[in-house]
Amino acid sequence: MTGQRQWDPIRLLEAAKEVYAKAYVPYSNFRVGAVFMDADGHLHAGCNVENAAYSPTNCAERTALFRAIADGRQPGEFQVAAVIGDTDSPITPCGVCRQVMAELCRPDMPVVMGNLRGDYRITTVEELLPGAFTNRDLRK
Repeated sequence: MTGQRQWDPIRLLEAAKEVYAKAYVPYSNFRVGAVFMDADGHLHAGCNVENAAYSPTNCAERTALFRAIADGRQPGEFQVAAVIGDTDSPITPCGVCRQVMAELCRPDMPVVMGNLRGDYRITTVEELLPGAFTNRDLRK
């Protein structure tokens, strides 16, 4: 990302914390909240939603991204993401979410990862999943 940053990591984490509280986690009791900011500065929020069958469970990051796509946003339009959880160190997206982010976000898109204690670190989609399998790999 070039130029001056147009987003505040603390504000993004606060927005993620708001949706964190809405997570449906009757089995693990492990809440996660995420927001993705689009090119217009609009935040698309998501939380994890569990299911008794486990496999249909959806993570906060994917919920937020799928919601944004359903709201009409296009892949590559996202400027930054933030994710928060009640962890000792800043939470990181799971492998499945990293793969979805590699598909729908720019490789250089910043990802703010935080915890409820106020700790955070910033990385990029590409740093989270180096060598990601993408649509370029499907071309013959």
